[in-house]
Amino acid sequence: MTSHALRRTAVGIAATAAGALALAGCSGTTSEPGDADPNEDITLTITTFGTFGYEDLYEEYEEANQNVTIEATNIDTGGNARTDLFTKLAAGSGASDIVAVEEGWIGAVMEVSDQFVDLTEHGIADRKDDWVPWKYDGATDPDGRVIGYGTDIGPAGICYNKPAFDAAGLPTDRDEVATLLEGDWEHYFEVGQEYTDATGSAWFDQSGFVWNSMVNQLPEGYYTSDGELNVDGNSELRDRFDLLAEAVDGGQSAAQTEWDWNGGKSFVDGTFATYVCPGWMLGVVQGQVEAGGGDAETGWDFADVFPGGAGNWGGAWLSIPESSMQQDAAAELADWLTQPEQQVKQAAAAGNFPSTVEAQETLAADATPNEFFGGAPTGAILAERAQGVQAQFKGPDDSVIQENVFGPPLDKLDRGELDADEAWDEAIQLLGDLVE
Repeated sequence: MTSHALRRTAVGIAATAAGALALAGCSGTTSEPGDADPNEDITLTITTFGTFGYEDLYEEYEEANQNVTIEATNIDTGGNARTDLFTKLAAGSGASDIVAVEEGWIGAVMEVSDQFVDLTEHGIADRKDDWVPWKYDGATDPDGRVIGYGTDIGPAGICYNKPAFDAAGLPTDRDEVATLLEGDWEHYFEVGQEYTDATGSAWFDQSGFVWNSMVNQLPEGYYTSDGELNVDGNSELRDRFDLLAEAVDGGQSAAQTEWDWNGGKSFVDGTFATYVCPGWMLGVVQGQVEAGGGDAETGWDFADVFPGGAGNWGGAWLSIPESSMQQDAAAELADWLTQPEQQVKQAAAAGNFPSTVEAQETLAADATPNEFFGGAPTGAILAERAQGVQAQFKGPDDSVIQENVFGPPLDKLDRGELDADEAWDEAIQLLGDLVE
C-alpha cells in the first residue's frame, strides 16, 4: 500500500505513567474527542500501515485536546507492520501506544493476546452492538478478552480502466461493466481472455492479489474454522489455483511486483485493465496513479461487481500493547477513531469501508461521487458489496501462507518459470518448511 507517514513533533512534556489523564470518553458513548485533563501534556504514539486516512482525524483530536500530541507512524504494508510489531513484542519494548492489527494476522496476535490490553476494562463492551458481530468477535480471545477496536472491513468491487476497456470494444459504463463481469471467477477470466486476445495486454496486474481474493471467498481458507491447517489436499484451493494458472498461461497477468507497479506507471500506461479493489485499495489505486504521473483523467472507475460474489479481504483493529504507559489515554483515542462518525470521515479520506453498522448505513445512503473514479459513488457501491460479507477464520500463520508460501511460486508462475503443477508443489514444499 502507499501512504505517506505522518510524524508529528512532540509538543510539551510526555506523561510517563498510565492513568495520567482523567478520561471521560472510554465508555465510547461520546462522538467528540475525549476530555483529557487540560493541565497535563501528553504524547500518544500510534502505528498504522497502508492507507488509513487518519491524518485529518489526528489533527481534529489534537485541536479538541490541546494537551495531546499524536506521533503517528505509517508503515508501507501490512506484512511489514506485522514484522515490526512482533519484533517489538519480542523485545518487550518499543511498540506504540496504539497499533493497527491487520485481519490477515489477527490470528497470530491472538496467540499472544495477553500482551495486549483487555479493552473490556475500558468500556468496549458498551459498544459491542456498534460493529457487525463478526468484527467484534474477531478481536475476542478464548478467555473473552477483547483486544481491538474495529476499524474497517474489506468488501470488494472491481476497479477498471475505461480507456483500456474501450480499446477492446468492451463497455465502459460502470453499470454495464457490472453486468459484463457478473458471475464466477471462471467468467471473469473468460472475459479477460477476450480482452487479452483483442489487445495483447494483460487483464490483471499480478496473480498474488487475485489469488488472495479467490481464497478469501471460500467458507474455509488456509485454516479450517477450528484452527487446523487446510492447504495440502484441499481440492477447492487446488481447483482455484489451476483456474488462475490457466488465465496466466493465456497472458492475462501483467506479472507486476506487489506494492510497486513500476512506481505507479503501470496504472497509467495501460499495462493492465482491471484490479481487485476492497475498499482500502481505492486509496492505493489513486496513490499509484498519481505516483505514475496520472490523475482522474487516466480513467479508472469502480464497478459494483466482484467475481464469485461477496468476500472480505482486509480490515483492521486498533490495539493497545500492555507495554503502553498511557493505556487510558490510548484507549480513549482508539475509541474515538473508531466511532461511526470518524469511520465515515475515514471512508471519505481513504476509501476504507467501516465496520460499524451506523457508518455503513450512512455510506449506503450516500451517493457522493468520487471524482477520481469517474464520479462513482464508491461508498454506496461498497455498502452494496458488503451485503453477505463474512470474515473467514484466519489462523496464526495465515498471512505467512499468503505472502511467503504462495507468494514466491505465484510470482514464478507469472514470469513463466513454473507451470501450475510445479508452482503448487513448490507452495506445498514451502508450507512444510515455513509452517508445518
